[in-house]
Amino acid sequence: MRPLAPLLLLLAALPAGFAAPAPARPNIVFILADDLGYTDLGVQGSRYYETPHLDRLAAQGTRLMNHHHHQNCAPTRAALMTGQYAPRTGVYTVGGIDRFDWSSRPLRPVDNVTNLPLDRVLLPQVLKGAGYATAMFGKWHLGQRGEYLPGSRGFDEAIVSNGRHFDFETEPATPYPKGQYLADFLTDRAVDFIRRHRDRPFFLYLPHFGVHAPYEAKPELVARFRAKPAAGGHGNPVYAAMIASVDESVGRVMALLDELRLADNTLLIFASDNGGVGGYAREKVRNERGDVTDNAPLRSGKGSLYEGGTRVPFLARWPGRIPAGQTRDVATIHVDLLPTLAAAAGAPLPAGQVLDGENLLPLLRDPGARLARTAIFQHFPGYLGAGAGSWRTTPVSLIHEGDWKLMEFLEDGRLELYNLREDVGERVNLASAQPERARALHARLVAWRRELNAPMPTPNAGASAPAEKAAKAGKAGKRKAKADGN
Repeated sequence: MRPLAPLLLLLAALPAGFAAPAPARPNIVFILADDLGYTDLGVQGSRYYETPHLDRLAAQGTRLMNHHHHQNCAPTRAALMTGQYAPRTGVYTVGGIDRFDWSSRPLRPVDNVTNLPLDRVLLPQVLKGAGYATAMFGKWHLGQRGEYLPGSRGFDEAIVSNGRHFDFETEPATPYPKGQYLADFLTDRAVDFIRRHRDRPFFLYLPHFGVHAPYEAKPELVARFRAKPAAGGHGNPVYAAMIASVDESVGRVMALLDELRLADNTLLIFASDNGGVGGYAREKVRNERGDVTDNAPLRSGKGSLYEGGTRVPFLARWPGRIPAGQTRDVATIHVDLLPTLAAAAGAPLPAGQVLDGENLLPLLRDPGARLARTAIFQHFPGYLGAGAGSWRTTPVSLIHEGDWKLMEFLEDGRLELYNLREDVGERVNLASAQPERARALHARLVAWRRELNAPMPTPNAGASAPAEKAAKAGKAGKRKAKADGN
């Protein structure tokens, strides 16, 4: 008898109308670091920072090597939650446009939205509608009051905290042991949530405040790294200790999933919200804190739309569904997370809400898979300052198609064209050498902006930013920049 015959006989004996049970819906855990650079993991090339748990996660899953987020915090989080590019949400940066003194610049920035619009269906609402228990512990940054808080936007449980790593405040107020480190507090809440919901599908969003300024870490970890020699632009022992705490958090979550025998049915994703705080010295950007890390070989860092500011680590593990120890080089972006996680959960996409992303599961599962789209885009119609008179970015839009990236700087229309496969450091501008390619990509970028009705910065006539107001705005911006570092 052939090997399949016993199985066929068994199936034939089942009662009429019997259907085999569908595979259990996976649990979903999404851990997001804050300001962690592309090369800040051992598996991503660091020879100074120590990330054994994240390295193990990478070995057990697949890494997206060409994944992009926004240049700073809030717009990335808005895109992750909505599946929409920034021109649809109006969230381009952190705070209002007067945070940095743009009065001497030729353009007036587009006003920024600080509260994510309430008419958007968010990722936790999509998953909650599919029967998932949902929780968020950490940094939200999409509205700090009332109905804009995560507890009103699809999370069954939510505790928001950022701004300090010790003696922190939470919303809602939640007791914790004196002297506890924020990353440990958030992880305690995360593992408690998993334990309580082990018997039903759950979505855990764990957006750490680490490794964001202020640079504070547990003393015993700092001491460990003070004795270690710097390597490859990485050498700050406090920052290294902060990374180690985030890595410990990931390790605790992984260990609990193993203990509860949930790992095989859990999609676990780790990423960072934007590039690392480094690479500025090479760009002659006068960052007040200096270079805390280095994103080399990528150019620049957080706040810039060069690769060092937008390309981030992305690790995904789902045993049996996503292969282990592989990488993918296709360009992916923040708006892909909502359709990807909805597909994993078997959840319907929000009706009537335009989604700009694409389900990445076929790409994660199959090295030969290709996405339907051929390009990703970014649009930043504002200014991000650094030290006095220095800018991490001025208004810019970009298109990334295949190996090619074209940036249009909106103050003067300057184009920069890079072949990222040959020049990932974006050192050789090929716009003049390849004018036809530059024109074609620019035309597609303009068409994308037109399709999304993307607002553009307008000429600065000077009346909207008198010197006295600009001086006050500059001082306020410096105070806020020191507080949140974005």
